[in-house]
Amino acid sequence: MVELMERPRVAVNGHEITSQSIAAEVQNHPAANAAAAWGAAAEALVVRRLLLDEADRLEIAATPLSDPEGRPLTDEDSRIEALLASQIRIPEADEATAQRYYDTHRARFVAPPLVEAEHILFAASPEDSLAYGLATGDARTTIRRLQQEPAAFAELAQRHSGCPSKEQGGNLGQIGPGQTVPEFEAALFTLGEGELYPEPVKTRFGVHVIRAGRRQEPRELPFELVRDKIGQYLEEASWRRAVSQYLSLLASQAKIEGIALAVADGPLVQ
Repeated sequence: MVELMERPRVAVNGHEITSQSIAAEVQNHPAANAAAAWGAAAEALVVRRLLLDEADRLEIAATPLSDPEGRPLTDEDSRIEALLASQIRIPEADEATAQRYYDTHRARFVAPPLVEAEHILFAASPEDSLAYGLATGDARTTIRRLQQEPAAFAELAQRHSGCPSKEQGGNLGQIGPGQTVPEFEAALFTLGEGELYPEPVKTRFGVHVIRAGRRQEPRELPFELVRDKIGQYLEEASWRRAVSQYLSLLASQAKIEGIALAVADGPLVQ
């Protein structure tokens, strides 16, 4: 709970935003310190008041609306949504615009490498040094056997692995960056196709024996595959710029007390 200390009076066009209201809003604005959280909360409520005042001026009524999760919006939120829908116009990101963005930012549209992974997990907690040591020894023994009998991988996974993938002979399918724990990926992505990692790999889940399967190197994604995502990104960026400009206009026409509204510098509507 934020301590209610002496703060300047915050108001928009004579409508005071109370310290209690700002304190309640603070929970939605994590910040490095209480002063920054208070300022962010006050700014959010000032923006909200500006929009509601404009909705009053334009006589915009509430209509039943829901958020992306299907929960009904409050009347105030519905009026704000209706206001923005009536006042903000952005151009559609057409084919030519999306193509120009793609051509200028090709490095952003590269599929990551994928490696098919097989593993045998000797499950143990790192906090249990005895069990973890035994698991490491079992993994070393298994690696030595696989070096002599590569075809035994599936059988050994089914017999010893503590991972549900043992039902598929230890096969995890294709793995991309960020899909598993760092230690596992650091080992897997050094391997060539069909290569067994020569040492046990330790993670918080236990000790792994890892072998790589088919490998797919990074590749550029064709425009046709990413065109819709580019369009969505460009339209969202245009919408945010338009809202920022609209709020700048409303703020310039309003009397705001107690806070300097930095409407051009940050995310204004969440």
